[in-house]
Amino acid sequence: MNNNIFDNTQIAFKMKKNFHLYNAIFLFNIITRKMLVTIFTNLTLVMLKMNLPIKWVLKRTIYSHFCGGVDLDSCMEIISDMHSMNVHSILDYSVEGQKNEASFERSCKKKIEIINSVANNKAIPFAVFKPTSIGRYDLFKLVSSKKQLNDSQNHEWSNVVRRFHKICKHALKMNIKILIDAEEFEVQNAIDDLSIEMMLNYNVNDVIVYNTIQLYRWDRLDYLKKTLNKYKNSEFNFGFKLVRGAYMEKERLMAKKGHYKSPICSTKLITDNNFDNAVELMFDNLKKIDFFVATHNERSNYKVMQLMKESGIKKSSLKVWFGQLYGMSDNITFNLAKEGYNVAKILPFGPVENLVPYLIRRAQENSSFEGQSSRELNLLRKELIRRKA
Repeated sequence: MNNNIFDNTQIAFKMKKNFHLYNAIFLFNIITRKMLVTIFTNLTLVMLKMNLPIKWVLKRTIYSHFCGGVDLDSCMEIISDMHSMNVHSILDYSVEGQKNEASFERSCKKKIEIINSVANNKAIPFAVFKPTSIGRYDLFKLVSSKKQLNDSQNHEWSNVVRRFHKICKHALKMNIKILIDAEEFEVQNAIDDLSIEMMLNYNVNDVIVYNTIQLYRWDRLDYLKKTLNKYKNSEFNFGFKLVRGAYMEKERLMAKKGHYKSPICSTKLITDNNFDNAVELMFDNLKKIDFFVATHNERSNYKVMQLMKESGIKKSSLKVWFGQLYGMSDNITFNLAKEGYNVAKILPFGPVENLVPYLIRRAQENSSFEGQSSRELNLLRKELIRRKA
């Protein structure tokens, strides 16, 4: 196997004009400096709170790099261009901080509308939703803790379950696969239980529902093993999306404040081993599992490619998907697509102000993995040099 395919910058950045590359270099130069990320984050939040006119600056820089557009129509050119290079899109209408039933109903309706909009578009095989966009965060936390709910809370939770079923049932009807996002440790138990309930109902003939497993948590590999064993004789199949994780700094801080053991692995090496072991577990149970490998780690992607070859799985098999976030690791995405693998970009869209929490998380996540951001910078510079040669 060619272990150098991710070095091809001509394919990786074919869609990008020079000014896109310069903008990316500017952003990753900031992102690789943790102190600058902290300053940028705090300054952005303060300026937005004061209603200062900074949205246009965000939109032209970090937003344009990591997001598709303010609405579905504004994303279509990017979606079409990527599909011409055999890269699919996963639209993620990112809404965070919802707090009331009316907003949860609107968010659920929006998910249904997105499924309807993409149902006949071969470039968009998946939809995605964040559980706490359709239910109150503190209610997910309460259910996850297994505490007794009162009548009002039970009624509220039944609405959350109803919205889950509505989205997943409609995805099945429209033949769109649905990725359920992972969230913070304190709400994840409820999300796991709901995800299994959805799989039991909608993954009988085909895998429609995928639960996201964050493998920077030291307990998730054990969760996968126990779940597979518990339902080994069931008629439904599993869908899993494997990620390293997106809330590392926040989780450690929450654990410290809450006086409980941090759910995050103590070292990156342990996280990497967790991820590798989870990948191997997927291949050991291929008859029961379809999975989505969402990682920006080049070695992990090579590992999956090698295991596919050893297991006799065709590159085009729909049992295995690769994915990266829009604006990151184009060298992985587009070179995998060129090789004939199923690969998708997760493409957030929505109003600039709605996506600020997402953008801040992307910046913080990249600053925590300096090697990865440095790799992005080197590849961007390499491509500019190639173009000038």
